[in-house]
Amino acid sequence: MRVALFVTCLVDLFRPTVGFAAVKLLEQAGCTVEVPRVQTCCGQPAYNSGDRLDAKAIAFQVFDAFSGYDYVVAPSGSCAGMIRIHYPELFADDPANLARASELAARTWELVAFLVDVCGMREVAARWPRRATYHDACSGLRELGVKTQPRQLLASVAELGLAEAPGAEVCCGFGGTFCIKYPEISDKMVTDKAADIVATGADAVLAGDLGCLLNIAGKLYRHARHIEVRHVAEVLAGMAEDAPAIGAPG
Repeated sequence: MRVALFVTCLVDLFRPTVGFAAVKLLEQAGCTVEVPRVQTCCGQPAYNSGDRLDAKAIAFQVFDAFSGYDYVVAPSGSCAGMIRIHYPELFADDPANLARASELAARTWELVAFLVDVCGMREVAARWPRRATYHDACSGLRELGVKTQPRQLLASVAELGLAEAPGAEVCCGFGGTFCIKYPEISDKMVTDKAADIVATGADAVLAGDLGCLLNIAGKLYRHARHIEVRHVAEVLAGMAEDAPAIGAPG
């Protein structure tokens, strides 16, 4: 399979190791991976802010950048959800471009769901001696149904123990521009999320969306900096020791 990696803005600018981990996992699954150099943002910030005109302009760039690939895969339920769910909504009143949006949506996947549901991956050859808990990011969980897939692969990581948090499915308060528009509410939500994580006794928290992880890391670094924050792809690819934890200095 010829797969295009949609790197995402946050991975590109804040955590490139997640992109490298995604490539490693996809190649282990037997995919030929390419990273289109002309790719930019998926347009989600504009879309969520009501700026449909700019969101459409960005979508046209995505159409062109990712044409011709069997699949488009993103290490983010948020960006994958934008393309898979919201692009068809964005062009609902434009039949010609709705066809393009729907075609791209049908072959766009979140990374771990793609590995399990499309590639049939059932285990990974990684080792990480930690007790970790997993945060279900809203877009991946509610828009794309990403829930069991990461836990299935994490269960195969040698020496890794999983501790479920009672609020694993509760939003962390990031929500893109939500945390900017409603900072007090967002802070209360991430404070509660951090408390749930600490209560599990975990050494680390994992998730599939870097926006959530940056938000959680900011709160944990102030109050429980002993807990590592990492993207699930880094752990599954055996690259969790290659870079400092998210939010940690250095």
